[in-house]
Formats: sequence, C-alpha cells, structure tokens
Amino acid sequence: MQIGERLKEAREARNLSLEELQEMTKIQKRYLQAIEEGNLQILPGKFYARAFMKEYANAVGLDPDELLEEHKEEVPKTEEPSEEQYSRIQRSRKSQAEKSSSNFSLFPTIIVVLLIIGIIAVAIFFISQNMSGTGSEEPVKNGNSSNDIIIKDDNEDNEAAANENADDSEKSDEQDKADDKDKDKDKEAEFNVVEKGTGSTPESTVEFTYTGEEVTAKLEATGDTWLGVRADNGEELFAENMFNQDQSPLEIDLSGKERVFFKIGNASVLTITINGVEMEYPVDASNVRQNIWIELKQETE
Repeated sequence: MQIGERLKEAREARNLSLEELQEMTKIQKRYLQAIEEGNLQILPGKFYARAFMKEYANAVGLDPDELLEEHKEEVPKTEEPSEEQYSRIQRSRKSQAEKSSSNFSLFPTIIVVLLIIGIIAVAIFFISQNMSGTGSEEPVKNGNSSNDIIIKDDNEDNEAAANENADDSEKSDEQDKADDKDKDKDKEAEFNVVEKGTGSTPESTVEFTYTGEEVTAKLEATGDTWLGVRADNGEELFAENMFNQDQSPLEIDLSGKERVFFKIGNASVLTITINGVEMEYPVDASNVRQNIWIELKQETE
C-alpha cells in the first residue's frame, strides 16, 4: 500500500473530510488530495512534500517519522541546507557585535578629549590674566567731562571669567547628559533562549529585551518556507501560507505585543530580525520545522 493510500485510509477511519483536514493542518485541500493520489509533482517542492506528509500523518494519528521511513522509496529526498546558510547567522551576529563594540569605545574618547580641551582653555585664560597684571588700574576719560575719569577694576575681568567658566561647566554637564542619553539609546537589544524545544517539530521560547516604544520584526527568505505569525491573543499578523524570496523583506509591527508565535516550515531559509538584531534559532536550523514563541520584554531607559 502506497503512503497516500495509508494516509487516506487513516483519515477515513477518523471520519474526517478533506475540508476538515485542511482546517486542522492549514494545508490547502488540493495538496492533501495530491498526496493521497500520489501526485507529488504538483506540490511546491521536495521539502514541502515531506513536511505536508508529516502534518497529514500527525493529524490522522500516525507516527510521521515511522511512516516516512517505511515509505522512504516513495518520499522525495530533500537536499541538506548549505554550509553558507548555516554560517550566515554567525557572520551577521559577529558583524553586529563588532559594530556595537566600536560605538561604545568611541564615547569615552570623546569625553576625555572635551575635558582636556576645557582644562587647556582655563589654563590659558588664567596665565594671560597673570601676565597682564592682577592689580593694575587704567584711567579712562569720560566723554562727558575732561576732569572725570572711570577706574576699570580687575574684579570686572574676574567676574567675566567666572561667568565664562560657569557657562563652560553648564555646557560640559549638558554634553555629559547627551552622551549618557546616547549610551542608553545604544543599549544592545538581545535574544535569550528561555526554553529549547525537542522532537521533529520543536517548540521553543526565546526572550527579546529592548528599549524604546517601537518593535518591528523583519522577515527575509532565500527560498520557499511555510510561515505563520500570530500574537498570543490570537491576532493573525501573517496568516499561515507560503513565504518566499519574492515577498521579502516583510516587516511586521510588534509594538505593544507581549508574546508572538512563529510557525516555520523551513528555518534554513528564513531570517528573523527584530529592531535590527537577528535571532539565532534555539534549535539548529537543520531542523527545518520549528515553532517559536518570542517574549517581548521592554527595559526602562
């Protein structure tokens, strides 16, 4: 008995129609019917033939791995994901880490330079004051009378210098505050694995911490993958369907969401980035079918 006949027999034993099975698996009816009839050539590709058969088997109570092993001669073999796809995530994370390190090392240098310039300016000012004499008085004729004179006291110069120093101090404080604010903005958002799933379709949980108000996910595919994205309240952010390179990049607004569920059919070709930080899959991307909960945690600045 062929694999399609076994699946059909199991479906009928459970009194399930193709329409009901479509609702359960989110796989289009014409693909389910093609599997039963052995017309695998109309499916999107070899990978989806295997993935759809596994979903079908799960839905009708059969062990998908055992079923595919028994009928391995009928089931199309998929190509292993290339080493380039595995290394792409590592290269991206390394590049971001180097860029972040460079940004953080720049701020202390700027502050030190500003302090040195301020010290030199103050030193030059006081040296010039000492060289000109601290107790001299200069008579100045008043234009209203030839007999009246005005005495210019060095106290006026000292007061002006004090005001100038106060202005410099205020500017320095403002610069320090601006630098601190920039540092807060540059706090690196990051992913942390909370729970790593197991099995043929592992369900994992990762935590994404960030600052600010806006949260945007960007999805990019280099090939075909099954994809569904929804919030924990059931709101569909991307209805389950095929997703490929032609639809990339896809941006999804996650602002205000606490948990978001990603159902992924081919993790080896899909990159998930949130607020510019790329997620590394909690389970190796060679396990192409993965379900992932992403918990969004906002940190106060």
